[in-house]
Amino acid sequence: MYKIIKKNSQTNLKNIYLHSISHRNIILSFYKYFFVIDPKKLLNLIKLKLENKNILGRIYISEEGINALISVPIIQYKYIKHFFKRINKKTKRMYINYTIENKKIAFWDLRITIKKQIVSSKIKDFYFHQRNRGIYLNALLVNKYFFDPDYIFLDMRNSYEYEIGHFSNAITVPAKTFREQLEKLPEYLKIYKNKKIVMYCTGGIRCEKSTALLKYYGFSNVYHIYGGILSYIKQVKKYNLSNYFKGKIFVFDARLSEKITDDVLSQCINCKKYTDRTHINCFNNFCHRLFIQCRTCSIKLNSCCCLKCKKILYK
Repeated sequence: MYKIIKKNSQTNLKNIYLHSISHRNIILSFYKYFFVIDPKKLLNLIKLKLENKNILGRIYISEEGINALISVPIIQYKYIKHFFKRINKKTKRMYINYTIENKKIAFWDLRITIKKQIVSSKIKDFYFHQRNRGIYLNALLVNKYFFDPDYIFLDMRNSYEYEIGHFSNAITVPAKTFREQLEKLPEYLKIYKNKKIVMYCTGGIRCEKSTALLKYYGFSNVYHIYGGILSYIKQVKKYNLSNYFKGKIFVFDARLSEKITDDVLSQCINCKKYTDRTHINCFNNFCHRLFIQCRTCSIKLNSCCCLKCKKILYK
């Protein structure tokens, strides 16, 4: 794995903080599946073009494409948008999600990494090709099919993402990782093979590969939300449509979540009461489990996930 990490000294971290509170940033998330002949060459080009632009976040490159989640100063937005749309003819029409960064800083450094796949699948004899993916749906069609009994909605995110927010009628594949979900997917959906399956994830990248896998296994009526939940939310606001996504979106940066509605779907891991608190990691570093805990249980267990971990931590 080839990686470039823009490391920051204490002074640089202070400058990032001062810049963040005096300038508004935009969080951009985008991906595109296309054949990258020389990933290292693309990495060096991106590094060169982003130099001294105060860009922070994560960019993953592989032979199958690019995947990015970055924080960009508003003044640099058009430059960054146009640059990434021009790196390849396939990226010209690439959809770019954006949100305004809130008071909490999303990233403290920039990491550009070359990986084997931009979304790891490890399914034997399965090779992703974009032409074999499912049919894109916009928000209008999503809402049209939402109450149709011939359609089922499938959440292709991890359990910790699903537990804080999802479409109210969606099912999920019980799994700890996306790779595990993909392995279980064909068997899990066998009973729905004659249904029309609408898949969704945060930005669309996981569903692109998931729909292709289902088609590989003979599922014919496969759809997914174009641009994921992020795009759906933008469209329902723009066109004044009903919003059927409830709760929060889990985001993979320091913010951890983005509130969409006031609905509280998450439950404390210990007492099972509904709580609006964000995820934390168990204070027992040998456990480090990601979970949600109400304030009362957090005080009682010293922010450990269970009594056993608390005893290990304070023995």
